[in-house]
Amino acid sequence: MFYNYKEIEKKWQTYWYEQKLFKTQEDRLKEKFYVLDMFPYPSAAGLHVGHLEGYTATDIISRFKRMQGYNVLHPMGWDAFGLPAEQYALATGKDPRSFTYENIANFKKQIIESGKGIDWDRELATADSNYFKWTQWIFKKMYQHGLAVLKDVEVNWCEGLGTVLANDEIELVDGRMVSERGNYPVVKKAMRQWVLRITAYADRLLEDLEALDWPEHLKEMQRNWIGKSNGAMIKFSVDQSDETFDVFTTRPDTIYGATYCVLAPEHPLVLHVTSEDEMKQVIDYIEITKQKNDMDRSMDKTKTGVFTGSYAINPLNHKKVPIWIADYVLPHYGTGAVMAVPAHDERDFEFAQIHGLDIVEVIQGGADGAFTGDGLHFNSGIIDGLYNEDAKSKIIEFLEKTKQGYGHNTYKIRDWVFSRQRYWGEPFPVIYDQQGEIHILDDEDLPLELPILKNMRPSGTGESPLANATDWLNVSHHGIKGRRDTNTMPQLAGSSWYFMGYILKNHLGMIPLDSEEAKKLLDKWLPVDLYVGGTEHAVGHLLYSRFWTKFLHDIGLISANEPFTKLINQGMILGSDHSKMSKSKGNGVNPDEIFESHGADTLRLYEMFMGPLDADKPWSTESLNGAKKFLDRVWRIFEFPIIKEEVTDLRQIYHQTIKKVTEDYEKLAFNTAISQMMIFVNEVYKKQTV
Repeated sequence: MFYNYKEIEKKWQTYWYEQKLFKTQEDRLKEKFYVLDMFPYPSAAGLHVGHLEGYTATDIISRFKRMQGYNVLHPMGWDAFGLPAEQYALATGKDPRSFTYENIANFKKQIIESGKGIDWDRELATADSNYFKWTQWIFKKMYQHGLAVLKDVEVNWCEGLGTVLANDEIELVDGRMVSERGNYPVVKKAMRQWVLRITAYADRLLEDLEALDWPEHLKEMQRNWIGKSNGAMIKFSVDQSDETFDVFTTRPDTIYGATYCVLAPEHPLVLHVTSEDEMKQVIDYIEITKQKNDMDRSMDKTKTGVFTGSYAINPLNHKKVPIWIADYVLPHYGTGAVMAVPAHDERDFEFAQIHGLDIVEVIQGGADGAFTGDGLHFNSGIIDGLYNEDAKSKIIEFLEKTKQGYGHNTYKIRDWVFSRQRYWGEPFPVIYDQQGEIHILDDEDLPLELPILKNMRPSGTGESPLANATDWLNVSHHGIKGRRDTNTMPQLAGSSWYFMGYILKNHLGMIPLDSEEAKKLLDKWLPVDLYVGGTEHAVGHLLYSRFWTKFLHDIGLISANEPFTKLINQGMILGSDHSKMSKSKGNGVNPDEIFESHGADTLRLYEMFMGPLDADKPWSTESLNGAKKFLDRVWRIFEFPIIKEEVTDLRQIYHQTIKKVTEDYEKLAFNTAISQMMIFVNEVYKKQTV
């Protein structure tokens, strides 16, 4: 007797969907539990077995919590905007909307066939107009509160794709930046872009990490991305010039050991301080730097740079120090200028050795190389005999007293460049009049929808394909002639608040985000109790979702200050050769094929039994067969005779199993829970009764 998965799974999947068995009711008497998957981008390839690992884990918890009496919300939706659909449209001539929603239908079918229990009445896609209306509305509020601004910023421009790319959309090939999609050349370029001032929330984003039940390595990734540094801002003057520049340093106590200064090649002072003799090599170096991304410039490698021919004056000992430019100094970190102390900084030491610059010790404890530890200062004027922290305080006090500097914090995190030169995204709800003044659309004019375009190719002017839609582009607003913004929002816009969208979804579309009803519902369900997804979103989606949540909290729309209380990163399912699954390697596994050959229950059981949820695990068809055999064994138990007499030792293992499985489920340790179930089944087979 075998488990007839084809008949049984189809029967119950259909019943669950048609009867809306997993629909969430607003039950005030039950404690809420909101469990959420990171929603997928609906690609043409469909779901892969990696998706189903996390989806199965959340499905188990959602069913488990329902049985414990919780009012569970477990929705699903689609991260529907983005560059891949637009590139597909360019290649095929098809409409990205049709392509995207066809893919959504396939994804939904696969999720239903996987046996996942979802409240499908709350399904949404970021490309739904009744959803992105509120994405545009949130942008409007950010603009009104000074968090959305137009700025001239240096961006990664890809001519081949006709758009700005984020750093994680770029690869380095033979020392040059290329797009991850298509390998098109990428260059640095100044463009006027919408920017969201996430830096205004840097301290809160950093401090509030401590209370979150997230993996420590992921919290550390966000800490490093925010990159708060405590130190001092110090003013250096240029010798034989009226020019000055500020440097930020975390080690103001080492200033007596500063033997040179370094400016980023993009620093506005560079060409002003460069001598005529050094001008050519400086300009050549600047051009080479434009071909590198920030990551490449910051990597540990041979430090390059060129001398400007000018000198700065150390404000403490008044010595002249040469001014260099080097690509390891980034224009947007600190001030784009550093004082270099090679005796007490490893990077400065390496640079000084390569370029023959002076190395002056000012802290006891050094031997070979740079000494970066705590020690007594010497050759340091007013701080001789002091250890690091006392020396820092005294230097900052002196700088502030003499108006040559001040204590200061700086951050690595940069404001979020929010414009994309693409068609398939949320249009900005703004109009520019003939004087360039910004006019925000009225609420009743939202959503601003995309026009239907036959020509999806970039405009050739640096603008998106929307520049070709002249009827849509040129409008009159309150009697004023104007022009819409041709940029669209990035894919991360819609995913920054979708977990709220599920709560507000109803049969009419969306409950207005600014309504009292929305406030009550959002306060009831937020924050998400369990969120499962990949580590790759650590400093993108997860950080931006925290930012948007804090903003909506600040303007009184929600009480929650954080979006996700507990976060779990599922591991990656690897190929049988332990390499990452990919089409090019031919080692991918299509879940549809497993549904057909083994059944969804077998796949779910196997993926949960492979190992700890957060570990990377290689695929094994042999082990998949083992999971199917176990389900067949469970099914055959129904042939065993039922007896009324109590079997004491079986009852004992039964209660041990309940205890163990319950505890393991709470810890999301599904592999060990399944092991205990196998032990119990073995005991049942020994007795041949139930």
